[in-house]
Amino acid sequence: MSNTLSFVGHDGLELKAASSGPAEGTPVLLVHGGGQTRRAWRRAAEAIAAEGFHAIALDLRGHGESAWCGKGDYALSHFAKDIIAVTAQIQGRLHYVGASLGGLSGLIAEGDLNSGVFASLTLVDITPNMSPDGVARITGFMAQHMEEGFASPEDAANVIAAYTPHREKRGPSDSLKHYLRLGVDGRYRWHWDPAFITGIDADTSGATERLEDAARALRLPVHLVRGQSSDLVSPEAAQDFLKLVPHARYDDIAGTGHMVVGDRNDVFCDVILGFLKELAPTA
Repeated sequence: MSNTLSFVGHDGLELKAASSGPAEGTPVLLVHGGGQTRRAWRRAAEAIAAEGFHAIALDLRGHGESAWCGKGDYALSHFAKDIIAVTAQIQGRLHYVGASLGGLSGLIAEGDLNSGVFASLTLVDITPNMSPDGVARITGFMAQHMEEGFASPEDAANVIAAYTPHREKRGPSDSLKHYLRLGVDGRYRWHWDPAFITGIDADTSGATERLEDAARALRLPVHLVRGQSSDLVSPEAAQDFLKLVPHARYDDIAGTGHMVVGDRNDVFCDVILGFLKELAPTA
C-alpha cells in the first residue's frame, strides 16, 4: 500500500511521489532515471518499506504525474535543485538512491550545490564518465517514437521488447499505461515531456568535470551499484569513480544491464538493504 505525496520543486513546479512504510521510519528517497517514473521502484520500495524504512519514490519534473516545465528547464541543475527542495520538505535526514539521471541529480545536489543534504548517497549504474555509445543508445530509444507515438499499447510493448532483448518479452500489461499518454489524435506517446530530450543537454559543457568535482567532494557514505552488463558504465568507469570516492562501497550485480532494478530486483534489494541497514540499523 502506498500514499501519493505532493512536493514543490525549486521553481514552484508540483512534483508527485508515492510513499510506502511507516511515516516515522528512516526516509529513503528513490529517484528514477530519464524516461522512467516512480513506478520503476515499486517492488524495491515495498521491500525497503517492509524493513521499517519510509520509502518515497519521486516522479522527476516532466515525468509521470509531476508537472511539465513550460520553459523547458530540464538541465541537470534544475533536477538537482528540485531534489534539494524536496529533501527540505521531508522530515528526517534521508538516504538517497538514484538511478541514472536520478543518480546524477543526487550527485550534483550533494557534491556541488548543498553538501550535507543526505545521510547517504547510492548511485545505480551511473558515474561521471559514461560511455558515449551507451548514452546514444538510451537517448536514441527515447527520441525514436517521441513525435509520432504508437498506434496502440501493443506497438509500444514491442518497441520495449526490442530494446531489452535480454528480458522475457511481455505484452501490454496494465503497468504500461503509466508510461504512455493518449493524445487527441488517438495515438499513444511516452508520458514524459518531449522538451526533456533537448533540455537535459542544455548544460553539457564541462559536465563530466563538474560531476567528477562533485564526486571528489563527497564526504558521506556512498554506494555505487553497477549492472555487470551495463552499456553505460564500464568496469573502468566504475574503478575511476572509486578513485574519486575511495570510501565508497561497490557492488557489481551479475545478470543486469543499465536497468539494474528492473533486471534483478531481488538481488538489488538485498544489496541496497545491506547498505542501508548498516547505516540505520534501528529502522
